Amino acid sequence: MKPHVFYEYEAIDDEEIVRYIQTHKELHSFFKEEWGEVKPLQYCGILHIKGRDIYILPKVTRREDVRNLDIFIYMLLYAYDIKLQNQDFAKAKNYRSSFLLEVLVHYFAKELLREFTKGLYKTYITKEENLTTLRGKYLLTQNIRHNFTKSKIYCEFDEFSEDNELNQFFLFAIKSLLPYVENKKLLKEVLLVLDEVSEREFDISRSAIHFERLNARFESSYEMAMMLLKRVIPMFSEGERSFAFLFDMNELFENFIGRIYKDIDISTKLQKQGNYGSLVLKPDIVTDSIIVDTKYKKVSTKEDLRVSDKYQMFVYGTNFQQSKTMLLYPKHIQDICEDLQLGKNDTMIELKMRSIDLDFDGEYEEFISELKKRVGELN
Repeated sequence: MKPHVFYEYEAIDDEEIVRYIQTHKELHSFFKEEWGEVKPLQYCGILHIKGRDIYILPKVTRREDVRNLDIFIYMLLYAYDIKLQNQDFAKAKNYRSSFLLEVLVHYFAKELLREFTKGLYKTYITKEENLTTLRGKYLLTQNIRHNFTKSKIYCEFDEFSEDNELNQFFLFAIKSLLPYVENKKLLKEVLLVLDEVSEREFDISRSAIHFERLNARFESSYEMAMMLLKRVIPMFSEGERSFAFLFDMNELFENFIGRIYKDIDISTKLQKQGNYGSLVLKPDIVTDSIIVDTKYKKVSTKEDLRVSDKYQMFVYGTNFQQSKTMLLYPKHIQDICEDLQLGKNDTMIELKMRSIDLDFDGEYEEFISELKKRVGELN
């Protein structure tokens, strides 16, 4: 049975789903209620509620067909550099919402396991233990406090161990994602590899593990885990396995367009930070020839442009010493092609308003190739 499909900013007409959203505060920040209607905000993805599968999709094409789902998945895979095998790709596009999350979790576990086969990441960990023989540094105070006889020696020593923060995070991630998949075999294989690693909790909103040469090969797995953990919203109760898996389309659109620019222009820098006194600036996309800021919103003409967006692009152009700037929107009803001038004389900044058509009827590789062409033709 196909799941229910709803679209961002459009009213949900299923009373059971509406009641569920209204009674679960975990979902309130992703939906809005007005005039007696509940509508998704700019968050798209899946809801799995009491055994029912529900998609919240961006309306890329005006037709309500499978292309909206395909393009959403294409953008997701490309933005986060997820390379699925053919059979996994087919499952992800299956019109059963929980398949998408399961495929992504399995992809994370498989890539992590592949790195573990090359060897677990180990670091030197300082330990204190009461041993029968001296190892490392003799701890006088602890020996006086704990050892009334001479049978043991309290020592401090360094041990080359896999029980470090990075592996503890991966253990936390696997155990956190385990309830959301039906086929748990691959995840349990990872748990066996991490058998000697201690369990600990992580605050995903504050976690920031440092990567350097020795652990760099695990960075993509860490980023994938963070992506999954930040977007899964558990709504478990006794006998019920419900969850949401939602993406902010502002972020997805920005990451998708940014990666395209990286692939077509080697000078591209994403989220390039500039510090100008107490002013910190971080445009979405900076190339040698233009500054681009993505805006996931509906606009039709320059009359819809906010004054704050004009100021933002003027400040970007002036401080980064780049006279050409662009605000890039997804195409909704019509193409946007407006040219503005901000400032005058030597401080004049060119601002282009452009839209990118995300609609395409084809396979993944064809879609990416076509979108690279469309972005390259923006002027």
